[in-house]
Amino acid sequence: MAQAIELAKQAWQEGEIPVGAILVKDEQIIGQGWNRPISSHDPSAHAEMLAIRDAGQKIGNYRLLGATLYVTLEPCSMCAGLLVHSRIQRLVYGASDLKTGACGSVMDLVRHPQLNHQLEVTGGVLAEPCGELLSEFFRWRRAQKKAFKQQQQD
Repeated sequence: MAQAIELAKQAWQEGEIPVGAILVKDEQIIGQGWNRPISSHDPSAHAEMLAIRDAGQKIGNYRLLGATLYVTLEPCSMCAGLLVHSRIQRLVYGASDLKTGACGSVMDLVRHPQLNHQLEVTGGVLAEPCGELLSEFFRWRRAQKKAFKQQQQD
């Protein structure tokens, strides 16, 4: 999770919401990513999506059997669906997402009994530093917006 937090910081440096993800199989990192929807003009460019795309290219397969995804924020429904389709074995996330979390908070797509694949889920790993990074980012962004509005009024 520490590596995913470092990737989340990379996202922040690029002006993106700080979420980072790594995909591990056989104790090796096979994929990594950080949020990039703003800079790439791509709403699907979430950290999980980019880490899974990276891994698929590296191993030459879209099925990621036996892999574990570590991500700093609970995945949304888009990413949860991707986890199911890519057959990832396990999800480990930091902070829960009480607004859009699809791995136990708002809904639980990755363990839905009617789907053809379910994941093992461990939430709350390093939740405090993961959540604080997000809180700091949004405080920073609100201050930026306030300063911009103030400049417009001057």
